[in-house]
Amino acid sequence: MNKSAEQADNAPETVTSDQAEQSAEVIRLPVWPESVRGMPNTVLRSALFGAIRRGPRKYQDRVEKACLNGIRLIHSGPTLDQADLDVWQQCLHLAKDNALGSYIEFSAHSFLKGIQRSTGKSQHEWLKGSFMRLAGSVVEISDGTSTYFGPLIHHGKRNEDTGLYGIEINPAMAILFNDTSWTQLEFDQRMALKRQPLAQWLHGFYSTHAQPYPIKVSTLHELCGSETQQMYHFRSELKKALGVLHELSDWEWQIDDKDLVHIKKTPSASQQRHLTKKGESTS
Repeated sequence: MNKSAEQADNAPETVTSDQAEQSAEVIRLPVWPESVRGMPNTVLRSALFGAIRRGPRKYQDRVEKACLNGIRLIHSGPTLDQADLDVWQQCLHLAKDNALGSYIEFSAHSFLKGIQRSTGKSQHEWLKGSFMRLAGSVVEISDGTSTYFGPLIHHGKRNEDTGLYGIEINPAMAILFNDTSWTQLEFDQRMALKRQPLAQWLHGFYSTHAQPYPIKVSTLHELCGSETQQMYHFRSELKKALGVLHELSDWEWQIDDKDLVHIKKTPSASQQRHLTKKGESTS
């Protein structure tokens, strides 16, 4: 090899202006107020975070979760519950002020306080387990237009001396927050429903709808991932959970003689703007 060829082989790779611009791009989640938590509709309209009881978790290998039409969600990893959703949405909430892909640093104490849980040793251990479940959960989420595949938490680290955590959210996850594909959950309302997994799931599901349409009891049973086997038992649980939601949010509900669940609620400000825009486009 002559000297000029050797120099060419060792020369740094040329970076085009387009490549430089792409590498310098900062990807962020949308901005939402402190009083809410931003969540992808695809997740809230599925059984990924099920309305299930606490206890041992089964491992799932590429299980297709129940979803509304137009959504496809495949999950590998330990079964996730509504408490795990509290943790994941808090991770996203902390990540929204930083570029995705950078570490979000916090103490376990502040994180637990942030989701209104006690801060004793057992809760610290529970939080460790929840982070492991989220990091060990690989999902494929598609709304028919775009698809995210990867873990729910990309990476994490913990300083055993200080108790400080660092969590990384995959920048590719921003695809789940396009345009009208996400919802702002009222945080205080959700926290008021702690340890009521079906009510929490219903709150998230119906929060994604500006104008809810009638849905069969059996469809909700499947969508929420309920472990209740007998439909009449689930119907009783459903009525109780809907009653709790009515007391909390004034949502009106009815189950008609065809076993269809009707919900009447006031759209949020952002949903009202969407309805107005939709009406203008069809007029």
